[in-house]
Amino acid sequence: MTQIGEVYFGCSLCFSVNMKSLAFVVLLCIGCCLMTSSFVLEPPHMWSKLILTHHWPSTFCSMEHCHSKFDYWTLHGLWPDKGQECNSSLHFNETLIQDLLPEMQKWWPDLKIPESSRFWKYEWQKHGTCAAKAESLNSQHKYFGKALELYHKLDLDGVMKKCNIVPSETYYTFDLIEGNILNFYNVKPKIQCIHPKEGKVQILGQIEICFNSDFQLDDCEHSETDTVNLNVKGAGFSVCDHATPVYYPPLKGKLSV
Repeated sequence: MTQIGEVYFGCSLCFSVNMKSLAFVVLLCIGCCLMTSSFVLEPPHMWSKLILTHHWPSTFCSMEHCHSKFDYWTLHGLWPDKGQECNSSLHFNETLIQDLLPEMQKWWPDLKIPESSRFWKYEWQKHGTCAAKAESLNSQHKYFGKALELYHKLDLDGVMKKCNIVPSETYYTFDLIEGNILNFYNVKPKIQCIHPKEGKVQILGQIEICFNSDFQLDDCEHSETDTVNLNVKGAGFSVCDHATPVYYPPLKGKLSV
């Protein structure tokens, strides 16, 4: 009687000691290889949309008690529509973006502590590590560089001025602001305000413009919480009320003309 020896399975090493079991072992090896390859392949990124978020420094500083010198829309972040803090092993390292720092300090500043990199670290850990699931954004340099690229491509501050929507003591209607942005970019933005207290107007604070995974402009979608937050005091920025006048505050001591 032929003694059947041990069978070792693996993708690189398969042994069989008799012809009867050869076919079984070959099939087993093929299955093993397919299973192993499924773990090696990178999963597709789980997000389908990127949200380029701008905030208006005067409004932000009215909430955070900072004194902004910036009189243009600055970057808040580039956010995937799904996921937060996706990979704790991707630590922020400022040395990897040294060549981007002059631009980031100007267009993506920490409004509370302008000389600090704390804000960028926060944005990378919370949002960048999720954006990094896509190969096109899988490093700090790619992520921050792409955010700056999209920011300049949009030139939201310039577009607002071209549409004669400038910081002013005169109030605007929500439809005027949204309509001009929609007409220019041909996609629907998400416009957010500080919500009014009784007898006061809402204050323009944040504008989101969205892109698909190929970095083409796309409509921004409103979540269920957007409507809920309209009635929550202290909720920060959330979608502006269409029926309430909008105040676009100038930098303190400066009026746009």
